[in-house]
Amino acid sequence: MDSLIIQYLLNAIFSAIPAVGFAMVFNVPRNALVYCAIGGAVGYTTRYALMHLNIPIELATFLASTLIGVIALYWSRKYIVPRPVYTIASIIPLLPGTYAFTAIINLLQMNAQGVSPELITLFIDNGLKAVIILSGIGFGLAIPSLVFMRYNRPII
Repeated sequence: MDSLIIQYLLNAIFSAIPAVGFAMVFNVPRNALVYCAIGGAVGYTTRYALMHLNIPIELATFLASTLIGVIALYWSRKYIVPRPVYTIASIIPLLPGTYAFTAIINLLQMNAQGVSPELITLFIDNGLKAVIILSGIGFGLAIPSLVFMRYNRPII
């Protein structure tokens, strides 16, 4: 039990680092950097916990990005800052870099070695997984604003 908690804490810390790094690249105000770190840590830890409950990575990413969207909507109303200040940096740890990279490597191997059924299967599998994860991130960030905002006025 203790090792699981330590693993979650380490994942939270190591996912907050790229969130803050990309927030600095995007010139986020200093007082919002802490919230970007919290958003990145909460999002990645949520996805990690859901995946430990045997939920597929696509659905886990969608639910984690929905949580990031809800939290960012609350922070944007509380601190009167646009939502993308928090959401863009917070979703960086959720991006499917490994799947997209593997799909491109498989595509390059097909070009260099010739087309084989195994390479086609790997390319389609990794490419579709990356596209579905990216779609889940997009829809997950959009749904909270569609649910809680009506006619540019907040419901909550």
